[in-house]
Amino acid sequence: MNEHPVRLMEPPEGYPSWLADLKSRIHTAQQRASLAVNRELVQLYWQLGQDILARQAAQGWGAKVIERLSQDLRAAFPEMKGFSSRNLKYMRAVAEAWPNEEFVQQAAAQLPWFHLCTLIDKLKTPEERDWYLRKAVENNWSRNILVMQIESRLLERSGTAATNFALSLPKPQSDLARESLKDPYRFDFLGLTEEAQEREIEDALVKHVTSFLLELGAGFAFVGRQVLLDVGGEEFFLDLLFYHLKLRCYVVIELKAGKFKPEHLGQLSFYLTAVDAQVKHPADGPTIGLLLCKSKNQVVAEYALRDKSQPLGVAEYQLVESLPPELLTSLPSIAQIERELAGSSLPEEEQQD
Repeated sequence: MNEHPVRLMEPPEGYPSWLADLKSRIHTAQQRASLAVNRELVQLYWQLGQDILARQAAQGWGAKVIERLSQDLRAAFPEMKGFSSRNLKYMRAVAEAWPNEEFVQQAAAQLPWFHLCTLIDKLKTPEERDWYLRKAVENNWSRNILVMQIESRLLERSGTAATNFALSLPKPQSDLARESLKDPYRFDFLGLTEEAQEREIEDALVKHVTSFLLELGAGFAFVGRQVLLDVGGEEFFLDLLFYHLKLRCYVVIELKAGKFKPEHLGQLSFYLTAVDAQVKHPADGPTIGLLLCKSKNQVVAEYALRDKSQPLGVAEYQLVESLPPELLTSLPSIAQIERELAGSSLPEEEQQD
């Protein structure tokens, strides 16, 4: 006997919006449950690490006790993963790196366990680990993106562009704007040679806009390229236009394939005036300009910025980074990064082991 599919009735008025609300609440509950499980796991691992450290220090136990402990815990909890000798050593290392339990509960436990292991592996100083930990929490980085940011020396490059923000923007916006810019920017994902021209670079950046946004940092939203502005009947085109969600302002980026020249800022200042007059909303902050050039004299850039009233920054870009082959092979590919930004997660065994 053939079964006929049940014909669903037409949803009553208000049902679609109610269903959407229910889905949102269920998704939020799932996320909270997942975060709660992760917090408990990280705190458990940290406490185990503290115990190992304390007993090794007080009773002089050697490294072999970790192998014995691994065997005994695996036998006692065969359904649980994460009690390998390697992971127990990570527990000890994490407890040693972050001895403050309150910090672990409030900050470190917001990251998956393997993120913390990555910070231990890749970074040597507490200051570096804490900075990347905070950025990973703030920006919700996957492990692959965390590794890429560490390997690209994000900490050393952040907030180092030549700017006049301290004079042209009020606090705390000036500090946030300064921290939002880098120097240099790495565009080695474009596959271009050092001789590439401005339009080639622009084309490649738009083609790889996902990676470009990742390099720009959190908060940047792509608006368009070669954006047309009509000023007094004449046409002008912005290389790249972005909106910064945290600063609540437009950001105009201009590319120069050569060395920085002070007159470049005159053109960029004109673009900022036009965007402020024609594009920005009254509630938006002042438009920021970023000039990206192949090279610059830092002193010349600082002098050129000094008498400008609009918020402007100057930074270099690098198309090809001189990295050792073993480091290049350890970096995630463009495809991996794009998958990560699309929401893919770590393999289960990698998170638990």
